[in-house]
Amino acid sequence: MRGAPTILHLDMDAFYAAAEQAAKPSLRGKPVVVGGIGPRGVVATASYEARVFGVRSAMATAQARRLCPNAAYLTPRFSLYRDISEVVMSLLGELSPLVEPLSLDEAFVDLEAGGVEPTSAAVRAVGERLRRDIRAATGLSGSVGLAASKMLAKIASEEAKPDGLVLIEPGTELELLGPMSVRAIPGVGPATAETLRRAGITTVAETGEAGEAELVRLLGKAHGAGLYALATGHDDRPVVAERDAKSVSVEDTFEEDLTDRSRVQLEIARLAERCVQRLRAAGRSGRTVVIKVRSYDFSTLTRSETLRGPTDDPAVVKEAAARLIDGVDTTAGVRLLGVGVSGLADYTQEDLFAQAASEAAGAAGAGEGPQGPAEGQGEA
Repeated sequence: MRGAPTILHLDMDAFYAAAEQAAKPSLRGKPVVVGGIGPRGVVATASYEARVFGVRSAMATAQARRLCPNAAYLTPRFSLYRDISEVVMSLLGELSPLVEPLSLDEAFVDLEAGGVEPTSAAVRAVGERLRRDIRAATGLSGSVGLAASKMLAKIASEEAKPDGLVLIEPGTELELLGPMSVRAIPGVGPATAETLRRAGITTVAETGEAGEAELVRLLGKAHGAGLYALATGHDDRPVVAERDAKSVSVEDTFEEDLTDRSRVQLEIARLAERCVQRLRAAGRSGRTVVIKVRSYDFSTLTRSETLRGPTDDPAVVKEAAARLIDGVDTTAGVRLLGVGVSGLADYTQEDLFAQAASEAAGAAGAGEGPQGPAEGQGEA
């Protein structure tokens, strides 16, 4: 834990919906919902005008339509969001060399590494200037949290929403955290929260009071010890400039279950192509191809195949994905398909294979005399 609130967390407000409103003046001030717009679609982001009606992220679009039938329902335009995100991230980069993007609209910044004076007044001034610069450059608003740790900075930005700034003074952390739900702690999802609830633990204060030994007993050594540290305000996680992705993947949920085998194979090929496009855009290659199949009853399975070396060749990935789907029974109906590549690298292996083949051909050629290949040696 630092002695000054020099970790900044930025979270853009209703980012996708706000970007659409900024791009289309006719949508400003009106409820906007961005996400899947089909019968099985899910809300990605709802504008604050839509949230008044109870629409929330991760809600089924069908439910959102019932709550707010007059909203504009839009499919995501990621090229637009990426362009705006690049502008925002460049502004963050001007504050410090240590910027840790979490998504297109969210990031941590280490202001100490940027040479900002470690006082509350100085970091608050930086945060307010950042908010003004973002609005001037993009027309959008962002909420800023400032604290002495990543966990507290993120909590502060949540408290600041929408379009605000909250600074947590060092020494006041436990007073602020105590009454909060245990779900406010990073890494506490529904399953962990339910385990704690059954043990009578529902707030951050109760989590700390339970003690490390009890949390380890309930959750295991690593999770229990980590949770105890965070619940008692101890968070020394650094801002990491490079977040190395472990995989690249794409998936689609279908409005109607797929039962036609050729359609399933066609969709897998299309997803493989998109996956490779994303892989190449990141300047990466990968060694393991993975497919994901979710059936009509929501049961989900994955299959994987590890190649000889990393590749970004769409034909190679498509062939591997096709082999994998061939081994899966899809006759009962498929709700979702996905293709991913893991085991990422910054190079491709095909060049090495080509070099090996060339060397082998050269070795074969060395045995040729003036009349042709040496006896017993076939053509390369």
